[in-house]
Amino acid sequence: MPLRHLSKAVGAAVLLGGLALSAPVQAQTPTSMLDTIRSRGNLICGVNTGLAGFAQPDSQGVWRGFDVDYCRAIAAAILGDGTKVRYVPLTAQSRFTALQSGEVDVLVRNTTWTLSRDTSLGFDFAGITFYDGQGFMVKASLGLTSARELNGATICVQPGTTTEQNLTDWARSNRIEFRPVVIERIEEVVGAYTSNRCDAYTTDVSGLAATRAVQPRPADHVILPDVISKEPLGPLVRHGDQRFADIVRWTHFALLGAEEFGLTAANVDQAAASDPRPEVQRMLGKNGELGQMLGLQPNWVVSVLKTTGNYGEVFARNLTPIGIQRGPNALWTTPGGLQYSPPFR
Repeated sequence: MPLRHLSKAVGAAVLLGGLALSAPVQAQTPTSMLDTIRSRGNLICGVNTGLAGFAQPDSQGVWRGFDVDYCRAIAAAILGDGTKVRYVPLTAQSRFTALQSGEVDVLVRNTTWTLSRDTSLGFDFAGITFYDGQGFMVKASLGLTSARELNGATICVQPGTTTEQNLTDWARSNRIEFRPVVIERIEEVVGAYTSNRCDAYTTDVSGLAATRAVQPRPADHVILPDVISKEPLGPLVRHGDQRFADIVRWTHFALLGAEEFGLTAANVDQAAASDPRPEVQRMLGKNGELGQMLGLQPNWVVSVLKTTGNYGEVFARNLTPIGIQRGPNALWTTPGGLQYSPPFR
């Protein structure tokens, strides 16, 4: 390279270096969900618009249910107070947009874990809080004993759900013709079923049991024995904040682990003071630094259990009264049970 060209190149390099030094690019650190929730002072939790046993306001306007208790448990883990939750009722159609847009921090709304939701929608499922499957409910007066007898029937279903897709796949596989009645809001789809606009209503079996339980005459409705899908239900968070996903996930595991160890809302303080089991002591923050690893207080599990009790207590309080049995949602120590927590270590 000629000397004059070399001097120009060196000068340009010095100039660029000077610009780089005088105007450095500032890296923007995104605010974590944990910091956002603590700064705001509450958890914003997306729930169903109204499903008995899972998420429904009572006569005083207080939200109650299995999913609601998970919202309370997450708030207790982060804020030490399970009452610091703002509930946002969401339809099946609006739930994913609400989570993607940041309208809610976490979605705890009987939502099925699928590959596409876990990837292309930009979500992380934080665990399976309820193992379910899709079924059908019909009027007892029809005298049906199997879903295979629904050929030619009208069937009520919500749009934007795995339920709608499963129904189509099942009917095609079994060469069953049906006429869908597609309605978005759960209150309206149930109303269509009860007013005889459709012969059957299909959704998760837990949802059918919840609907049946609140009818004036539950015995007038039969949940057929056919279960046509796997519906693993659990809470969702947005991609990109692994710590928050870990908190939601391990809150679920804390509820399960507590049931296995016999820790309840009533005895957790005593257990924290005197239970000699090493894993219990680690869970309850007496030994180790598990809370610090999650960015939480050492006694975060104590706060969770004093708020909701263990998984069995949450289930018994909300779902047993409407006739839902533990089944696969029993602990792994029970024959047929699938629920268990990884070790707290």
